Order: sequence, then C-alpha cells, then structure tokens
Amino acid sequence: MLQCIFLLSDSGEVMLEKQLTGHRVDRSICAWFWDQSLSQGDSFKLLDEMIDNGFPLTTEPSILREMIAPPNLVSKMLSVVTGNASNVSDTLPSGAGSCVPWRPTDPKYSSNEVYVDLVEEMDAIVNRDGELVKCEIYGEVQMNSQLTGFPDLTLSFANPSILEDMRFHPCVRFRPWESHQVLSFVPPDGEFKLMSYRVKKLKNTPVYVKPQITSDLGTCRVSVLVGIRSDPGKAIESITLSFQLPHCVSSADLSSNHGTVTILSNKTCTWTIGRIPKDKTPCLSGTLALETGLERLHVFPTFKLGFKIMGIALSGLRIEKLDLQTLPPRLYKGFRAQTRAGEFDVRL
Repeated sequence: MLQCIFLLSDSGEVMLEKQLTGHRVDRSICAWFWDQSLSQGDSFKLLDEMIDNGFPLTTEPSILREMIAPPNLVSKMLSVVTGNASNVSDTLPSGAGSCVPWRPTDPKYSSNEVYVDLVEEMDAIVNRDGELVKCEIYGEVQMNSQLTGFPDLTLSFANPSILEDMRFHPCVRFRPWESHQVLSFVPPDGEFKLMSYRVKKLKNTPVYVKPQITSDLGTCRVSVLVGIRSDPGKAIESITLSFQLPHCVSSADLSSNHGTVTILSNKTCTWTIGRIPKDKTPCLSGTLALETGLERLHVFPTFKLGFKIMGIALSGLRIEKLDLQTLPPRLYKGFRAQTRAGEFDVRL
C-alpha cells in the first residue's frame, strides 16, 4: 500500500511529493501509471487526478483509464495536426459520479459470465536440519466479471476461519463479512482483485529438497534430492531449483538424472526438473572446485524452489457458492485455483 508518492528528476531531486496521511492507495492503481504514463512524461496529469491537496481523490483504475489516455504514436500525431497536446478527456466518465465509481453506468453483454480464481503463493523456509521454520500462503481472489446492468453478488467460503490479514477491494461491504464472513459486493467491470489474504503456520509442503555439501582438500561434493513429500491430489508442474554458487568456487561440474542443469556466467545454477517421474527420485550431483589456497567451503548457498500446481489451493480454502441477487439470463459461473512457490528457501 502506498503512503506517499515522490516524483524524482534524473539527478534524484524531489520534484513533487504527495503525502497520503491516514489513507491507503492500492499499488494496482499506479501500475498502469508507472508502466505507461511515467515513461513518456505524462506523470503530472495522472497525479492531479489521483490526489487533491495531499488526499486521494480519484483512485479507481478504470476511471483513470477513461479520463487519461496513455500516450502513443497516434495521439502524438494528432496533437501535431490539431494543436491539442492534452490526452485528458473533456467529459467525466460515466462511473465517476456514481456511488459505485468502480463500475460503468450500464455495461451490456450478450452472454453474462463471471469467473473466480484462487491464486496462491507458498512462502517457506527450511533450515539445515530439514525442519520447517516458516510456511504460509499469500493468496488472492481474482475475478473477471462480464455482467450486464448492476449485479449484486455474494461469495462465501466453506472455511473462512483460516484467513488472516485480509485486504478487500472498495466494492466489498464490510458488515456482511464481519457478521457472517460473506463477501457482498457490486463488482467492477472486467478483471479485478476482490481480496487478498494470508494463511499462516502451515505444517507441510508438497515438495521436499534434501541438499548435502561436503568439502575437503579444495573440492566440494554436491548431492541434492527433490521429491514429493505429500501428494496434493493434482500434478506438481514446472519444478525448478536454483542457487548461487559461492564466490570462492572457481569451477563446477554438475549433472542430474532428470531434467537439465544450467550454470550462468554469474554463477547462478538452475536445475529445471518439470514434473517428478514415478520411477526415480530426481538427483543433482557433482563437484565444485574451490579457489587456490582454500580447502573447505565456509559459505553455503541457499536453494530456491519453484513449482506450480493447477486446480488446487494448498491453503485449503474452498469456495462454497457464488450467488447473484439479480440474476441475468443465461448466467455462466466458473471457478479455478492454482498454487505456486513464492519465497521458498532451503538453507544449509
């Protein structure tokens, strides 16, 4: 969350400072601004619309996109021809004056669809004894709403008690959540993040990593095993293991019985496993040669694990139902879930 915004010159001088004391603005509001507008010199226009006298004024991304078009080659050519260099709309967007500024006045669709995605990242730390020091999930409920008119939705979970540190989109009404743990809201049009959450103190991970490094007489022997600790019920895909070779390593000879091993010039080693086969346990092994004069390795690498599991939320969160108070004709609802590794570190 943003507490303040600084606009800097190329020399690092502060040209503009906006303090948001007592207010919070989600980073997604500025994502389009930083990527599209700032790089082409239209920063002041967007800041003037977003903030008034140091306080948030217009912070809804969809409204900002309608008010200020991103600069491009066509707009620059038109400004040369017409003499009008402004890309700020002369008319106020239809939703700006509404009590729900995140939604246009009357969107229309031939087919009414709404999709809900549970997207989770697992952060974990495993110490040198193989003990799980930290394991938690950061998750988001992402939606894509293509509904006609002014729909009123309710989303409920089968086990909301596991959720902590929730953050909600402004469309969510707080009272139904506080009293019954039900998300009641009028959705924005298109893709948006409904809420984020954490599930802490998990006691297990789907994949284990067992590294061993021994050194003597200037040579290190490396052996790393990767396998499935607990079957989540869905295929574990895109498994990778990466680590930084210590600076005192002069050369490395590493290979694996499954997947490919790549060592870059900056001494980053990446082992791409993919899926774990059923007939063998993937193993990375080899030797590291230390610089002249060193007999033992005193600095050990941290192994970073990556993976992806489609169709399941490892936190255990389950969507119970999605209801619409005003049902449009031929409504289609879709639900998906996926989990991927976040900051998953295995230390020696």
